[in-house]
Amino acid sequence: MNADNWRDRPVCVAGLGVSGRAAARALADRGARVTLVDARDDADARAQAEPLREHGVEVRLGDGDTLPPGTDLVVVSPGWRPDAPLPGAAAAAGVEIYGEVELAWRLRPAEGAAPWLALTGTNGKTTAVRMLASILRAAGHRTLAVGNVGTPIVEAAADPSYDVLAVELSSFQLHWSSSLDPLAAAVLNVAPDHIDWHGSLEAYAADKGRIFGPGTFAVANAADPVTLRLAEGASRRAAFTLAIPAPGEVGVVEDLLVDRAFTADPVREAAELASLSDVRPFAPHNVANALAAAALARAYGVPPEAVREGLRAFTPDPHRIAHVATVDGVDYVDDSKATNPHAAQASLAAYEKVVWIAGGLLKGAEVDDLVRSCAGRLRGAVLLGADRGKIAEALARHAPDVPVVDVAETETGAMDTVVTQASRLARPGDTVLLAPAGASFDMFAGYGARGDAFAAAVHRLAGRAAG
Repeated sequence: MNADNWRDRPVCVAGLGVSGRAAARALADRGARVTLVDARDDADARAQAEPLREHGVEVRLGDGDTLPPGTDLVVVSPGWRPDAPLPGAAAAAGVEIYGEVELAWRLRPAEGAAPWLALTGTNGKTTAVRMLASILRAAGHRTLAVGNVGTPIVEAAADPSYDVLAVELSSFQLHWSSSLDPLAAAVLNVAPDHIDWHGSLEAYAADKGRIFGPGTFAVANAADPVTLRLAEGASRRAAFTLAIPAPGEVGVVEDLLVDRAFTADPVREAAELASLSDVRPFAPHNVANALAAAALARAYGVPPEAVREGLRAFTPDPHRIAHVATVDGVDYVDDSKATNPHAAQASLAAYEKVVWIAGGLLKGAEVDDLVRSCAGRLRGAVLLGADRGKIAEALARHAPDVPVVDVAETETGAMDTVVTQASRLARPGDTVLLAPAGASFDMFAGYGARGDAFAAAVHRLAGRAAG
């Protein structure tokens, strides 16, 4: 689309969040008649609305459910459920619905638009996309990690100063997308998550698969049959594996990350990309993230040496298998970002003997497979949060000899109780691991606040031990 397509077009933007505000500004700049609606009508909402009104956007606060008369396009922010009243009304009226990512794709410049290297997955998205951006920068490309992170994608996609964009996409964003066609894209993994939003695992997986457009070079996880199935229709595809790679794969040979997908002769040639020691923090699932990022970069033409340089330059985000402290010979590790069973399983697999801190909101996910897979690693478990009972029941079924401590507290000091109880179960050489397998909003503002509370409690424990 060019700018003329938007002039005087009546568009409703749903949501006053960061992406909604960015979408409203971008559309207004292109001459659209924009009405932004939001259910909030508090002091913060009014403060956020005022600059938009000055930008020519009509803002309606206190009613996020009513479709403005005459609207012929609705732009929904991430997380808006398909069965919410506003998109439901739009669908019933035959009005088009875009997500912010679909809008960003259509707002790209008609010429010279930066190609997208995109990725999605149940877990590892943010780490992998930041690794990808670091690799692209090491190769000398002007790039930015966008989508589910950083700068609103609507702004970045329209900016001609970038050579290429590293794009992280959630299942929510992909649900509302229909015409995406990234240059290359990867699905890292697919496991039960957000089933309450999508309705079924099949629908969730199908939305993940929307990342592969008709011209996209598809990258799948060789160990994940769902990702392989999603990539089947692509005319060009590769896979990543933690095993020795076959032709058409990137993988691991001894202590090296190796490419047998993007060399001139993948049957006879392999390219060394990096060493396992270049991947930080080191854990099997993080090596998989690095391989996926490397595959996308190689699909764009990045040389092997830039993969190594980019991985070495990468700085991990907080709350992702982050070592907090060692107290009395026990390591305390914060993986608060493990907000679903699949992520927790990957985290637990990185340690030999674990006192597991788990609980929160399971979002409809089951934990039996998780507990069954990690039972042999567990020294004990300390459970907190709304759905801790479901984890306790799974532990009773599949790990009946593992001692379990139930912490019913929900106030500020609950994490101190959790850490103290975990320390009593742990032995020197063990790891106390916060890998909750659930979301944090039952007790905390977010997974970051949960991880911060854990780290603070660990430091207080260390202070008492030193005293």
